[in-house]
Amino acid sequence: MLCSGGGTNLQAIIDAVEAGTIDGKIVLVLSNASKAYALERARQHGIPALFVSKKQAGSDEAFNDEILSRLREVDAELVVLAGYLPIVGSQIVRAYEHRIINIHPALIPSFCGPGMYGHHVHEAVLAYGAKISGATTHFVDEQVDHGGVILQDSVPVLEGDTPETLAARVLTVEHRILPESVRLYCAGKLRVDGRHVHVL
Repeated sequence: MLCSGGGTNLQAIIDAVEAGTIDGKIVLVLSNASKAYALERARQHGIPALFVSKKQAGSDEAFNDEILSRLREVDAELVVLAGYLPIVGSQIVRAYEHRIINIHPALIPSFCGPGMYGHHVHEAVLAYGAKISGATTHFVDEQVDHGGVILQDSVPVLEGDTPETLAARVLTVEHRILPESVRLYCAGKLRVDGRHVHVL
């Protein structure tokens, strides 16, 4: 799993694995942020946790090569992006075609793409005057927030919402659909047909 922040989505998956809901094992948590609490969450549950420095790598390509190398070392079958901010390098996408799942805090194809992450998304939703938002899980391809949609669920945008209150409501959806998407993958219940992801 790749994380950049607090790791609440990571925690949701850890909980599902420990409850036996997901028939799989988290073999590694990687972060591009040395102080990401996600790393501490992993360690608390006996999961190997590793910080990979983009600055020390020297370039985007070298950084992504390092990530890919670490994933291969542990023979990772699936890569889950749980609040991971760097754009995943094409070498990783090609190595893990239809095996990288991302969570996005809006209903793709709305409010997504370069620069649309975290509170930027919720600010954009509110500025636009949208009445519904939500979250999307999707497979990652070489374009940002572009790969086939796995699951989506919505929440209402309420009068008086702030980016913080909307984010909190959307986060409850994220904590539900990301573990479910991982469960479906591990159970062999996802089939990709072009842009379409079928739940079997």
